[in-house]
This record gives sequence, structure tokens and C-alpha cells, in this order.
Amino acid sequence: MTSSTNRKNDPEKEAAPGDPTPVPAVPAANEPTAQEHEVQIHLRKIPLLANLNEEDMLRVKTNLRIREYAKRDIVLQKGAPGDSLLFLLSGSLQVIDVTEDGRAIGLRMLQPGDFFGEIAVISGAMRSASVVALTPVLVALLPRAVALHMFTHSPPVAHEMLRFLAEKVQRDSEFRALLSIHNTSRRIFTFLNLLKEKKEGNVHVVENLPTHQDIANMINTSRETVTRALLTLVQQGIIKKGSHSITIMKPEELQKLIEGNG
Repeated sequence: MTSSTNRKNDPEKEAAPGDPTPVPAVPAANEPTAQEHEVQIHLRKIPLLANLNEEDMLRVKTNLRIREYAKRDIVLQKGAPGDSLLFLLSGSLQVIDVTEDGRAIGLRMLQPGDFFGEIAVISGAMRSASVVALTPVLVALLPRAVALHMFTHSPPVAHEMLRFLAEKVQRDSEFRALLSIHNTSRRIFTFLNLLKEKKEGNVHVVENLPTHQDIANMINTSRETVTRALLTLVQQGIIKKGSHSITIMKPEELQKLIEGNG
């Protein structure tokens, strides 16, 4: 996705529905001074939209709206109406809930290509959690009526949504099990294990690693405890830290620590 300014659209050369789509980006309501500009969106690179037919892609393209949010802005507010399905185009977001005593608990991280807000769109209920920007972000909003039409009329989208919801149920179950672990270090090690992805060459990597404070918020511990636990793993050669990633050098050793056998 690229951004551009001072562009003029040629009406004789309108982009095909699956082509990069120029859409005006407008600031969120709390950023009235931000300058409007255009962004190029590769709709086919958004997994949920990748297999839409041309008619449905055109409907999405026509109704999609883009908003910018600054770091720490609230993108979705718990209890607000579910009037749109949202796609993260750039930056990082965190889904959070607030406990009765006012503590913010991180539920999961969102990265470019992810969609969110689907539960309220499908059920017609209020938003069940809040979403906060961890960095400056671009978000695309699709009106609820258009999203529901897409869910009911596009088998590829319906299949992708069912797969996503099944994975979400499994992920939430794993996360609840993680929070029940009393030993804080084991909780941190298990969290890393849930985030890892297998890359080419059978290498296990955690990309877009949350900050130590964000990890602490998500698993109900302190930033200092997270820092100490990760430092221990580095010193033992179990992980190798990059600027925003972790490579798990010894997956078997990490698993032993998770099981309390390290």
C-alpha cells in the first residue's frame, strides 16, 4: 500500500475492482487538523476479500472508507454500535477489555490484513471490546449492510469467516488456559509459544512482538517480570531477539520450561 498526494483520477481509466484502489483517507474525529490524502489499497491482498467475485469487489470498493488514527487512539469503543466491519491496513492494534476495577487487559494483537468488529456486525449487538492503536494506523471501514451482504452472498467469504471464527474460539480457549497458569514465568513462556509461527526451514518466529508492557498487560503481570523472563531465555540460548521479533532457537527447551521441566 502506498500513499499519494495531489493525484487526479482519470474517469476514462477507472481501476478494475481487484486493482489497487485509490480511496480518500480522512482523520479520525479527534484529529481535525490532519491533512486528507489518498491511499492505494490492494483489496485482493486482504485475506477476507481475496476471492470475492468482481461484482462484490466493486460493491466493497464503492463503500469502503479509510480513517487514520494516532498512536493510543481508541479505534473501537466497547459498548458502541456495531455499524461497520473494520480492516487494519497499516500499523498495529490491540484488542482490550477493562476489568471492573479499571485495569486494561489485552486480549490479542492485530496486524495489517486482519479484520475486526465482526461479532457486533453479525449479531447486531454492541461492541464487546475496545481496540486501541499501538502505532499510527490506517483502518478501512465497511458498512454493516454491505458486510452482511458479503457474508450471505459470497461462499468464499463465508468459508473464510467460518474458519476465522473457529480459530478465534480455539485461540480464546488457549488464552484462557494461559491465564490460569499460576507461575508467571511459565505464563510468559506459554504466551510466546502461542504467538510463534513456523517459517521456511522449520524456524519458529514471533513477528511483530508486542512491547514488554503490552505483553504484561495481556497476561496480567508486570513489565519487569516480562523483561527478566525474556532475558533468561536469551542467556540460555533458547531465543534470539530482533528489534521487533523473536526467533526460537531451541523449541524443545522452551517446551520443557512451559511444562515445568526446565
